[in-house]
Amino acid sequence: MNPGMIKKLQKMQKDMVQAQKELEASTFYGSAGGQIIKVEFTGDRKMTNITINPEAIESPDDLEMLQDTIVAAVNDCIKKIDEETESVMSEFTGGGMNGLF
Repeated sequence: MNPGMIKKLQKMQKDMVQAQKELEASTFYGSAGGQIIKVEFTGDRKMTNITINPEAIESPDDLEMLQDTIVAAVNDCIKKIDEETESVMSEFTGGGMNGLF
């Protein structure tokens, strides 16, 4: 392998590590039920906050609906993390490799 290729690969690896660190440090938001439930995650999929609108619980019968809405908000946020991670990392796994060969 020629030295230029090795340098390009090393730079790409360094850039990938930096991009992954930036993603993990990012904050992502998800919601469900018309903003009744809002969640906040870091890019490494750790929940840091959940907000429940007090109007969501009018009676004990609302508990099951509230639980389902929390699950939907969490899944919404994780989907956003996955999409952003895929978008950022595709620069290295997809089009990024074309410039090397």
